[in-house]
Amino acid sequence: MTPSPASAPVELLPVALPAGLPAPVSAERIEGVARQLRAGAGQGSGGAAELVGPGSELEKLSHDFFTYSPVLTPLLSGHRAQLVVKATALGHVQQVAAACAQQQVPLTVRGAGTGNYGQCVPLAGGVVLDLSGLRQLRRFDPASGVLTAEAGCLLGDLDRQLAAHGRALRLTPSTSRSATLGGFIAGGSGGIGSLRWGFLRDPGNLLGLEIVTVEPEPRLLQLDASGSRPLNHAYGTNGILTAVSVPTAAAEAWQQLVVDFSSWDAALAAARLLPCTALVLQELCLLEAPAARQLPVPGGCPAACGHRLLLLAAPQALPALMPLLDQLGGALVWQAAEGDSRGLPLRELTWNHTTLHLRAQDKGWTYLQMLLPQPEAPALAALKQRWGDDLLWHLEGVRQQGQQRLAAIPLVRWRDRAALQALMEQARDLGALLFNPHILTVEDGGLGVIDADQVAAKIAYDPAGLLNPGKLRGWTCRG
Repeated sequence: MTPSPASAPVELLPVALPAGLPAPVSAERIEGVARQLRAGAGQGSGGAAELVGPGSELEKLSHDFFTYSPVLTPLLSGHRAQLVVKATALGHVQQVAAACAQQQVPLTVRGAGTGNYGQCVPLAGGVVLDLSGLRQLRRFDPASGVLTAEAGCLLGDLDRQLAAHGRALRLTPSTSRSATLGGFIAGGSGGIGSLRWGFLRDPGNLLGLEIVTVEPEPRLLQLDASGSRPLNHAYGTNGILTAVSVPTAAAEAWQQLVVDFSSWDAALAAARLLPCTALVLQELCLLEAPAARQLPVPGGCPAACGHRLLLLAAPQALPALMPLLDQLGGALVWQAAEGDSRGLPLRELTWNHTTLHLRAQDKGWTYLQMLLPQPEAPALAALKQRWGDDLLWHLEGVRQQGQQRLAAIPLVRWRDRAALQALMEQARDLGALLFNPHILTVEDGGLGVIDADQVAAKIAYDPAGLLNPGKLRGWTCRG
């Protein structure tokens, strides 16, 4: 059940790392892990895993995009692994899990590192296990459309393979060209496709997981949809995801549409109406004019001259959509089929790519994430009245618990911690549900409440608490 805003208070922005982190392990224990991995290199298939010691590559593989947050940056910048292991086979994962459990060394799992909350930053050092080398498409059932693939598969690569079968992934982040399947499940929550299919944690979007436990003798387990739920969006704190089963959808030749509005009220009305029609839409993103003007554009698309609506629409939607947009006060300024346009694809102007593009010009921007109350206009206006151009609206159409809603990923001008906290508190008081991207733990970056099932899964699959320590609040505060 989704808690009401009143039951999910905005946590104070952190000033220090979570309590209860294990002390850094000795160099001798790290060498013990490395020695076990070298000794086991000849066992099983896949050869030896690559070990990465101190240096620039280890630094890179210890970080993600936490620098989006000026709150997290000072807390996380100095944290790094003591050893990175780059797995290319399931046997490597099992060997790392066993060695870390036997040596009692913290273990943090990562994919491509496209997350923004420090999900894969090792707070307690130890070993970082890079799964981006596990890239096998295990199974595809053309009858059901169900796909099973290894955790390191790039989402964009999977979509290209599915296209040969007339299928496509339901949900992808705007970073699908670089993000991995396992990383998306462990660290993501939604993205392109959430307009139709909701969020990753909605029943039906994750059908199964293969996981490796972190124990002296690791188990390889196959979890069904129910068993997989506690590991969905858990930052890799309660099991190592090695393969993922997800449903797919019929592929569409999505049309990219850019529509400009001179009136914000008209643009907001369009963003509310279009998802409630029978039109087949995969993405709806609304950008306030000052934000839209600062974004790059696909080749041939004019710069924004007002508030900008970005759409991915099925070809069969166009005969009804075009006159409707005109009636709603929008002007179609650019259209191209996906794959036929030059430069940036439209999907890379949505979701957190918007933050990425604005920060490329000015590092003073950060962001928030919230589900807006309905009707949205009063809360949007109240926040805008107080914060002015320190708050630029970026809205995304989503489906939440079966209802069409608008989520906000606004650009926020960083002033100081007190201003950011005040903005979050005002948004909550107006009825918004906050998903705080400036905090470290699974719970507080999500619904704000401890999920007992996540904690139970950690007890079952990581009994010594070695996986990504400090990120699961329910584990550190358990009785």
